[in-house]
Amino acid sequence: MKTRLVALAIAVSFAAAAAPALRAEDDVRVLARDILKQLIEIDTTEAHGSTTPAARAMAERLKAAGLPAEDVVVIGPDDRHGNLVARLRGTGARRPLLFAAHLDVVEAKREDWTVDPFRFLEKDGWYYGRGTTDIKDGAAILVANLIRLVREKYRPDRDLIVALTAGEETGIADGIEWLLTEKRPLIDAVYCVNTDGGDFQLKEGRRRLVAIQASEKLSVNYRLEATDRGGHSSMPRKENPIYRIAAALSRISAFEFPVELNEVTRLYFDRMSGVETGQLAADMKGVAPTPPDPAALKRLAESPYVNALLRTTCVSTRLDGGHADNALPQRARAIVNCRLLPGSDPEDVRKTLARVVGDDSVSVTGPISEWEKPRERVVAPPARMEPELQRVVEGVSREIWPGVPVVPTMETGGTDGYYLRPAGIPTFGVSGVFIDIDDVRAHGRDERVSIDSFHEGVDFYYRLIRALSTTPRRAR
Repeated sequence: MKTRLVALAIAVSFAAAAAPALRAEDDVRVLARDILKQLIEIDTTEAHGSTTPAARAMAERLKAAGLPAEDVVVIGPDDRHGNLVARLRGTGARRPLLFAAHLDVVEAKREDWTVDPFRFLEKDGWYYGRGTTDIKDGAAILVANLIRLVREKYRPDRDLIVALTAGEETGIADGIEWLLTEKRPLIDAVYCVNTDGGDFQLKEGRRRLVAIQASEKLSVNYRLEATDRGGHSSMPRKENPIYRIAAALSRISAFEFPVELNEVTRLYFDRMSGVETGQLAADMKGVAPTPPDPAALKRLAESPYVNALLRTTCVSTRLDGGHADNALPQRARAIVNCRLLPGSDPEDVRKTLARVVGDDSVSVTGPISEWEKPRERVVAPPARMEPELQRVVEGVSREIWPGVPVVPTMETGGTDGYYLRPAGIPTFGVSGVFIDIDDVRAHGRDERVSIDSFHEGVDFYYRLIRALSTTPRRAR
């Protein structure tokens, strides 16, 4: 009987010791879900919303958790475009780290969705709502983990800065670009880890890869324009601006920029050659040598995504011409959107387009903004990897998802890193959340994130942040 009582007492003591950890884990799960829900249900679109209420809501949560008010700032150029910048102060042994996500989302119309895009819905293993993958899930992950670290009274060896920004989706200079220009000391860091990039890939239910987005292409718009004196359509002339623009676009369509690999894309193809199989794996191996295998390049370029990794790309996205159905056109315009490889100069690309067009009567101007106003661009530096981040991501990934490869990637779209890198803050996309590569719904209808993947991402980032802000003990 005594033996049984002792065993029971030991079991009870183990249960009591384990209970706080279990409760803490459950609390973090509930916290992260509640934060994501709150963010989804605040409309942060440019059309009829505002990022300021979302920034203030997150600021209140952080202050309630114990972060000093002076280290939680909501700031922006106006009342509608608020940015949150929060800092967990460390020992100062190393330079600060910046963690980023954006609060604004693209428009979503209720009639286009099967659910309300601005009502958080939990259904069949998914969280639904505009921003669940781009990128309010990342914002929720960062805020939940910062709250957890504050509650644990964690003292990092460097300041940890969290920036939740406005304007990423619109390109309006009220988010990270404004912070860099007006409030640089608030976000200055040795480098940035951006949740809006480096999507972890899921395919056919299998975790395919953990990504580190180490560079991104630069999006630049150019305008092609041709003019004429016009006249009556009953007396057509060959000098027709619409025909000139059409011919110019045909020449651009047939043109390909040369293949240029950088440190990141070489690593990508090398790692992916071990993920893929058959001819695709062999072709990815074949692009690494200098010069690359031309047959392998030709086959790989058949994939729009892989082709975008290999070279600068340009495509016409808008076309406008004429002023009346029964009049000769006096003007025709087209917008050509180019995605430039890191290190490319926008002016060099403009000159290349003008040379390809080969028609002095067609002007090629740019870069231009979405609103066709001149805008200064800074050439992004060549892509490179950050050894510390790569080592830590690989280590944390092995702990949580053994056997899943870590692959450096180059973003073919754009993120806030677009501004941070040229400003001297190297930026690396690490989403922490697995996304089905065959069902990407960011910017689309019925946007959703897997519940399990989201909460795995919360755990991943907790371990990542601690590992990046704890000085390793020296071996004795």
